[in-house]
Amino acid sequence: MTGPVVVVGDILLDRDVEGLVNRLCPDSPVPVLDESAAVDRPGGAGLAAVFAAAQGAEVALVTALADDEGAARLSTLLAAAGVRVYPLPLRGATPEKIRLRARGRVLLRHDRGGPPGEPGEPGDAVLRLLAGASAVLVSDYGRGVARQPALRAALAATRAPVVWDPHPRGPAAVPGVHLATPNESEVRELAKTAPGVSRLATASRGAQGLRQRWQAGAVAVTLGGDGALLCHAGSTPLVVPAPANAEGDTCGAGDRFAATASIALSRGALVSEAVQAAVEEASAYVAAGGVAAALPPPVRTAPVAVSRPGGERIGVGAAAAVVAEVRAAGGTVVATGGCFDLLHAGHVATLEAARQLGDCLVVCLNSDASVAGLKGPDRPVVPHSDRGRLLAALSCVDAVVIFDEATPEAALTWLRPDIWVKGGDYATGGGEPALPEAELLRRWGGHTVVVPYLNGRSTTDMIAAARGGGAGGRGPGAGVDRATAEGAR
Repeated sequence: MTGPVVVVGDILLDRDVEGLVNRLCPDSPVPVLDESAAVDRPGGAGLAAVFAAAQGAEVALVTALADDEGAARLSTLLAAAGVRVYPLPLRGATPEKIRLRARGRVLLRHDRGGPPGEPGEPGDAVLRLLAGASAVLVSDYGRGVARQPALRAALAATRAPVVWDPHPRGPAAVPGVHLATPNESEVRELAKTAPGVSRLATASRGAQGLRQRWQAGAVAVTLGGDGALLCHAGSTPLVVPAPANAEGDTCGAGDRFAATASIALSRGALVSEAVQAAVEEASAYVAAGGVAAALPPPVRTAPVAVSRPGGERIGVGAAAAVVAEVRAAGGTVVATGGCFDLLHAGHVATLEAARQLGDCLVVCLNSDASVAGLKGPDRPVVPHSDRGRLLAALSCVDAVVIFDEATPEAALTWLRPDIWVKGGDYATGGGEPALPEAELLRRWGGHTVVVPYLNGRSTTDMIAAARGGGAGGRGPGAGVDRATAEGAR
């Protein structure tokens, strides 16, 4: 099969807070961590997807995203890693795992996000994705995605090899998976196996019981630095030793193992070959320094945010509140986007038309860095702090989100608008919109529309006139600003 490797499961926001401990708290005998750096990364199924993409696979992630800042951050990180996200709606908050570290050692882990919410139904795009996958990895972290009935039916029906990385709080694998990949403690808990005379005997008995109960083709029990034990239809298990017993941070090693096995199966490997490749890759990963070495920290550690006195309509938090309120009331979320450099009547007409299509309008605004990358070092004329304030001051705009990337893919993946609006002449010869975001919106069942632009309005011409260059001799109407068709210039 030639489709993507599809990862299905619960996503978390992992944050490593690094610092130094040089004293104890005066009012309690606990160490005080002086923070020096913080790094965010996708966790759970998100980490498995990033690992798969880093190994050269085309990767799509089916996961549930909440309407909050954590989900916005995850969308940005996943887009930067080259992972296509097919989001399901999620009530509640994005789960976060925060590790406080000093000198490479974890002092404390702080979990937040509350009890898991119930993921929404997958759309047709997700079901088609699973049907055409080259391999599927279910990365279950016990928060509900792997329980979703329509997803389970699609997983049971796909012809692609399925790897199931289970969680003790999660459901059983769907019948017929090619490979399940629990670790030692997970297989003991899932199979209800009492300790045996040896470690291998305990793992083997638990794996065989799990394989029969789940009707799985094979079960590979990961043994940490000792490799893995593979149980399949035969009576004798296969022990795959690690090439070297590496010491180090094992966080993410199981995700690395499962992702590597999935990629190998997608390329036609036998299950035994896939497990051998996975053991080698996971061992090398730990030996190289674990997740800190595998995922270098990004340049930015937080989304672009703009605050202004007396205003609550700019930034991810503002957009999250608006979108959550509209969705809770059963309303329609509308979004549009662009640079909006030198706001003019054409922009306002587009925004007013967009707002009439639903119950709220969120504007995705290109940051200064994004505009410069798209239009050159002389743009923007107006910094995004001022552009955001001007947009937020319009009665037709409910919230403004500023993004750094060349396209608003990450912002849209998190916002999941019901309608994405562009202003300009996008109609093709057949009369159908040819919007670059159309495929993205289809992932969650959204729609793209075009609204007319006002003739004769152009940011480029306004800048040229202000600089004394005129409009380049173009006739009336030649300087039409195709509004967001050219990035709402």
